[in-house]
Amino acid sequence: MHAHNALAAGIHHVAIITADYPQARDFYHRILGLPIVSEVWRAERSSWKLNLALPDGCQLELFSFPAPPARVSRPEACGLRHLALRASNLVQVRQTLIQQGVPCEDIRLDEITDRQFFFCQGPDELPIEFYAD
Repeated sequence: MHAHNALAAGIHHVAIITADYPQARDFYHRILGLPIVSEVWRAERSSWKLNLALPDGCQLELFSFPAPPARVSRPEACGLRHLALRASNLVQVRQTLIQQGVPCEDIRLDEITDRQFFFCQGPDELPIEFYAD
């Protein structure tokens, strides 16, 4: 598939809003090991803005806001469905997440791509998929 005519060159960042900033910060930074690019308290919005780096140059942007409405996960709603992250060793990633108390599904096979994947439950019940490199 050629993307030379595409208007977008790739994903720059994915923004995530959390109701529990310390928990979400701990999950993405400590458990997933994503380095912090910047962290700013925005007093005028009573909001944290945390930028985390992914190894491919993409970033996750984590926001806290006072009392955000819950995300609709079940039944699945229109819009972005989940966050999918590439991983080299799914068994090791899943084992590490489980050891940290993160609920994880079994590893499954994508019958279309013949690659393995699994889902875990991230902060705020955000489904996070780990997909084999």
